[in-house]
Amino acid sequence: MKKTQLITIWFLPFILIGGLFNPLVGYLVLAMMVFFLILSFFAGRYWCANLCPRGAFLDIVLSKISFNRALPKIFVRPGFRFLVFILFMSFVIYRIISTGGNLFLVGAVFVSMCIITTIIAVILGITTRHRGWCAVCPMGFLQERIHKLNHMARRQR
Repeated sequence: MKKTQLITIWFLPFILIGGLFNPLVGYLVLAMMVFFLILSFFAGRYWCANLCPRGAFLDIVLSKISFNRALPKIFVRPGFRFLVFILFMSFVIYRIISTGGNLFLVGAVFVSMCIITTIIAVILGITTRHRGWCAVCPMGFLQERIHKLNHMARRQR
């Protein structure tokens, strides 16, 4: 357990519970996404290992009750991860467009996506290894791709 995780773990219940009462809390999810995408240019998935509130929850809490079984191999295949990323992003974009620009509803989209992905993370974390979700996470996939593209661009200079 990392010291940063003891701090960031508290963001998860704040977003999951607080977002139900005030959907504007969802913009915190958006701010975190912007931050970790910028960070990924320089540090890859540093966010995932050290700062992710869900990752902290999975490490600190779920690791104690996980069956610690191998993740199905399909989950780590790049094609599957890309498909999950495309489906996730399409769903988020569709839901944001369907809000008609209502700021509360847009915030609610981010809160609900955090709730849905946390439920999936808990199910995967219990039935497989505690960080099973992290192998599938669309945002982790995007961070890896950004870091690789940035690394390749630097090598070409």
